Parts: sequence; C-alpha cells; structure tokens
Amino acid sequence: MSKIVLFMSVSLDGCFEGLDRDISWNRVDEEVHRYLNAELGRMGGFVSGRITHQLLADFWPDADRGPAVEPWIAEFARIWRAMPKTVFSRTLRQADWNTTVLPEVTPEAVAALKAATTGDLALGGAGLAATFRALDLVDEYHLLIHPVLLGRGHRLFPADGPPEDLELLTTRVFGNGVVLLRYARAAARGANS
Repeated sequence: MSKIVLFMSVSLDGCFEGLDRDISWNRVDEEVHRYLNAELGRMGGFVSGRITHQLLADFWPDADRGPAVEPWIAEFARIWRAMPKTVFSRTLRQADWNTTVLPEVTPEAVAALKAATTGDLALGGAGLAATFRALDLVDEYHLLIHPVLLGRGHRLFPADGPPEDLELLTTRVFGNGVVLLRYARAAARGANS
C-alpha cells in the first residue's frame, strides 16, 4: 500500500515559513532541486491543502516557458503538471491540472486514496500535515533543514502536536549546507516492511 510522505523545508529552528509567509530564506539550489525532482517524480501523487495547491498552481504550470529557464525548473514543471494531485479543502470546489478536490481529511478518505494510488503520496503544506499527524496518517518525514535561524515564524510541529517515535532512514548533506533527514514512524516502518 502507498505511504504518506511529508516533504517539507524548515529552518534550523523548525519554521516552515517566516512572518508574512516569507520563504525567501529557502536555499533550494540546483543540487537540492534535482534531488527533489528525482524523489517527487517517483511519487504516485501530490497531496496538499488549498493554500499550498494554489501557490503551486500559480507558478508551476508555466514555469518552463521562456528561454532563460533552468533545466531543473523546467523538469519539475513537467513533473508537477503530469502528477495526479489531491487537494483537501472545504472552500475550493474544483481545480485544474489533474487535480481532485476532497472536502475533508478522514482516515477513510486517505485509506481510499492510498489504495487507489500506485506509488507513495507526497504530502505538502504544514496545516494539512498537522491534520494528517493528528489522525496518525503520516508514514514518513522527508525534512530539508536549511542552515538559517528565523527566530520568528510558523513552526512545522506545533507544541501541542501528538508525540511520535521515529526511526532515522537516511541523511544527506547538500553542498549549500541544507541537510536532508528522512524518518519513518516506528509503527509505520514495521507495518510496511
């Protein structure tokens, strides 16, 4: 069965965005982007909330147009357009670009989505990730830790979130100082082995 894999960039102090949704501190260079293209290109689908989906839909459909587009950007634009996408939203009624909109996150809806998907599902968006965590639905965490201390911002893991026992799968250090930490839930690892 497919796994739900949370992909997120966070600052060293645990923020996924600064104040006013600032993500300009992200250090996604060519090496990091090519890694993400390879990993996300293998997924069976993308899962996000409305805000994350709309941010992506505002940029990626046309990101490979123009003569000065970097090849790794163009590659991800093609991946994003082709990938099946599921958006959980109570306000969005429909979306383009191979997207299905579901009104509510329930264990049953996620189980049906996993059963209908070939490959793992990439979960994006901190708000949706908190909902998935509260329902015990995240199987793996792929966190890109950026060498930046924001001091203030929105934390990926709120203080009132559920505790989880994790097992380290791999690490990788990129040339720009970004560090990948891949974890599986201890329970998920045993269930999917």
